[in-house]
Amino acid sequence: MVLRVLRVGLHVGFAALLGVGLVRVLLSEATMPRRITAVALTALLAALYLAGTIAEKRHAAGRAPSTVRWAPWWLAGVVLLWLVLLYLHADYSWLAFPLFFLHLHILGQRHSLVAVALLTAAVVAAGWYHSGSLALPQILGPVVGAIFAVVMGMAYRALYTEGVNQRLALDELRATRAALAEEQHRAGTLAERTRLAREIHDTLAQGLSSIVLVSRSASAALAAGDTTAAAERLETIGTTASENLAEARDFVADLSTAGDGAQSLAGKLRRLCASTERTAAAAGHGFDVAFRQDGTATALPAQVSAALTRAAQSGLANVAAHAHARRAVLSLGYLPDAVTLDIFDDGDGMDTGDLPAGPRPDGTGYGLAGLRERLGLLGGSLEIESAPGEGTVLAVRIPLTTAESRP
Repeated sequence: MVLRVLRVGLHVGFAALLGVGLVRVLLSEATMPRRITAVALTALLAALYLAGTIAEKRHAAGRAPSTVRWAPWWLAGVVLLWLVLLYLHADYSWLAFPLFFLHLHILGQRHSLVAVALLTAAVVAAGWYHSGSLALPQILGPVVGAIFAVVMGMAYRALYTEGVNQRLALDELRATRAALAEEQHRAGTLAERTRLAREIHDTLAQGLSSIVLVSRSASAALAAGDTTAAAERLETIGTTASENLAEARDFVADLSTAGDGAQSLAGKLRRLCASTERTAAAAGHGFDVAFRQDGTATALPAQVSAALTRAAQSGLANVAAHAHARRAVLSLGYLPDAVTLDIFDDGDGMDTGDLPAGPRPDGTGYGLAGLRERLGLLGGSLEIESAPGEGTVLAVRIPLTTAESRP
């Protein structure tokens, strides 16, 4: 806005001073041919100036210095007409002041300073020519005006440079904000995909795996002619499918509440133990699953209750799929500053050094990695103790103070 006001002021000043010169010529005692010549040249100068400023603004958009190639030639035409008018009448010397600014705007710094000095000399010479004498005010006036114009031109250039720098900074800020928003969007999408992968693995995938195993066992029973066992296993398939449907509905509707109570968690874990035992028996490799609670039950945050439930589901599913155990114990413990969940089985055991650090190429091995990530979000930990032939213990610990402080 400041630069625009300065530009408009420059053009208005040029027009006003050109009009003053013309009026002074018409009111003077100049001959008629000189007056007619002055009127014609004034009109030509006004038309040339107006056409040039309009075209320069359209193409250069107010840049300083101007980037229009023909601008110096246009300026030369303006100066030439002004010099002729200055020869006709001394009052056109006031146009030197806006011409100073035009040279500072269109030419480079060195060339503009030389041009301003030459214009100043032309004004002094015209005053000397028309008055017939040379006094100190005739020299000081143009020189002071030229110095003031140079200072104002430098200020204009500084304002323009500052405006350009601010625009560049704003453009960079907008680009940075857009990139940050895009990065946050990608991070949020990735986090949501990871969360969905954990939930699907710990709920629907485990249930579908159990249904597949029991259905195979039912098919084997039918092939052997044992319709009673087949019917029992089909009933188990229906029960497991119903449980998974409820899990899916809870997952889609996100029905977890902020105050998931300890008793409901214990009830979920007991039902999980019974369901795991029933499904394993129907699949033909049954084992006993017991639930035990230690310590005084307290209400747990929803995210802690959900993490413990998912850990129990994942741990018991691994026991059913890999351990060949005869017995498993799910233990929920309440400590003053933490809650623990331990899953013990008396199965084949394993070498903990062979555990995958992440998902395998075939898509397996995601359960432990997802469980560690889920617990890490709550400040919890996961430890696995096992040896070949000695069973396995999966130990989960979540500090309540850290979990309660998280959103």
